[in-house]
Amino acid sequence: MRKSFIYLFSFSLFVFTAQAQNFLRLGDWKKYRKEVFGGVGTSNFLGDLGGGNTTGRDYSPADLNFSTTRMAISAGGRYKLERWLNVGGKLSYLAVRGDDKLSTEISRQQRNLNFKSNIFELTGRVEAGWQKNRVGGTKYSNHSYKRLRGSGHSIYGFIGIGAFYFNPKGKAPDGKYVKLRPLHTEGQGLPDGPKQYSRISVAIPVGVYYKYHISNVWTVGAEFSIRKTFTDYIDDVGGVYYDSTALANNYGVLAAQMADPNIYPKRSYTRPAADGTRAIRGDKQKDVYMSLEITLSYTFKEKRRLTRLRSKF
Repeated sequence: MRKSFIYLFSFSLFVFTAQAQNFLRLGDWKKYRKEVFGGVGTSNFLGDLGGGNTTGRDYSPADLNFSTTRMAISAGGRYKLERWLNVGGKLSYLAVRGDDKLSTEISRQQRNLNFKSNIFELTGRVEAGWQKNRVGGTKYSNHSYKRLRGSGHSIYGFIGIGAFYFNPKGKAPDGKYVKLRPLHTEGQGLPDGPKQYSRISVAIPVGVYYKYHISNVWTVGAEFSIRKTFTDYIDDVGGVYYDSTALANNYGVLAAQMADPNIYPKRSYTRPAADGTRAIRGDKQKDVYMSLEITLSYTFKEKRRLTRLRSKF
């Protein structure tokens, strides 16, 4: 994430100093300030569950398991403050998933945890970038004329802040998905257990988008965004194993089963150490999710204001 911030800052600084946005006539950009857009694409997750087939690459794109890719849908709007600077807002739906069974790494397979969750996200962001436009006009030739269509390209980087809602579910022994938070799978609320986590958290989206201008007002493009979050429980995993007997006594047998469904109980990594130290269930890094979308946008052209001529009499 630090590298992402550095790259985005450098990109914005370059754009600002170069004043790279170009319109056919000075000031034409002011006619095209308001824009709405929508997107559809894919989403993925980097957290405690699932991942690749080796260790040591947690929270790296190299640890993505593309078989868990799911759908992302979004809608939003933006407003142009300067030739190179926009502000915007976006509402998104993403589905994310993780499953230890899909990894061939032995410790992940043995842990045997899984989850899926719908994410509903609302974010605001600042965008800085480069745009080259040719604005439509009229071309005359041999007593005839034709309308020129606007065209061009845009590429912008962005950073923002937002809130999102999630509600992880796991596949129970009977094959049905159950909500994990009410099961307190890490002993939330019990002695020496962690506090219960909230299903609402904060995200920082960082990304880039490209647009091709098919006319003065219509564009198609693509957007990639990665979100750094402030929760470790999108997948319901973030700490250490709690005693299975205590979970069963306080929250039911299903809670104990969903907390530790390891498939090699005789040589389990999930049991406490000899000194009583609880086995690690998940690491302390915060979860990350991302999306890649195809976008379509429409820009509203401001109408020319009519000025009244004052009468001299």
